[in-house]
Amino acid sequence: MKQYNVGDTFPNLLISTAYKEDRYVYDVLRGKTIFWVLRYIGCPVCRYDVAQIAANYNEFRAHNAQVFVVMQSDKTHIRETIGADELPFDIICDNDMRFYQTLMIHPAESMDALAGTRKDKLQKKGAAADENGFTHGDYEGDELQLPAMFIVDENRKISYVHYAKELADMPEIDEVLNLLL
Repeated sequence: MKQYNVGDTFPNLLISTAYKEDRYVYDVLRGKTIFWVLRYIGCPVCRYDVAQIAANYNEFRAHNAQVFVVMQSDKTHIRETIGADELPFDIICDNDMRFYQTLMIHPAESMDALAGTRKDKLQKKGAAADENGFTHGDYEGDELQLPAMFIVDENRKISYVHYAKELADMPEIDEVLNLLL
């Protein structure tokens, strides 16, 4: 199978979250839906991303958008790490890797490839995660898993897709907001 492209129909995958009943992708598509595919909740940089998405969530809503973060974490790890359901968006618990496999989001070939060439960006984000108190938690899933992002419209069509080539190869919040204009 090939990776998805702009204009392709997003698959109707089952969404399992830590706090809500299971449902399908097509049941939740409203406005522009961002599937922000990260690694796992124990990853400090991923926790920082979750916090930044939450802090800026009103801006996403102002652009008629909603976010679902996809992680390899199971429901228990999400609940233990996040605590009460206080995020303004859902984290999809994809510990069986259905999203990653169906969407063809491949892991890096090695830890060096995961770290990649953008080490300054990765170190800066790691320092911000540390400053915000995000320490490394349990390892889950594939430690080499690369992130990705999909923006899907109400008609199930992908309007933006990005498969990261290394851990720091993801758009920043302001870049994602600009994509929604």
